[in-house]
Amino acid sequence: MKIIASNKKAYHDFFMEETYEAGIALAGTEVKSLRMGKCSLKEAYVTIERGEVIIHRMHISPYEKGNIFNRDPVRDRKLLLHKREINKLMGKVKEKGYTIVPTKIYFSGKYAKAQIALAKGKKLYDKRAAQKEKDLKRSIERNREY
Repeated sequence: MKIIASNKKAYHDFFMEETYEAGIALAGTEVKSLRMGKCSLKEAYVTIERGEVIIHRMHISPYEKGNIFNRDPVRDRKLLLHKREINKLMGKVKEKGYTIVPTKIYFSGKYAKAQIALAKGKKLYDKRAAQKEKDLKRSIERNREY
């Protein structure tokens, strides 16, 4: 498994509850650009529209040798999931506070995959507590080395 992009900000802003592996419907030049590692998930989000899972604002840089075959870098792309998984996600998203966020883009064999997570938003005090815990662990590890 070769990880291309990771969304670290999502782990800071959300509690991840369940993760799913989804295929991504891509054009040929987009796959070549992904193989070169040119992808960003910083502003990406996932919605369910008409029974299809769509990823918005995922930036895949244009392939430099692709000329006229290059697609729009931030176009909406379809994610491929089983119908029962889509229905389960739809039911959870209708509940208050749940959303779907992309966490990783990677290659599994020859296929480009996206890991998406069912997530619940963190409050400001949750973020502060998580940061405090992270700093504490870092200081303990630093002291342990000396």
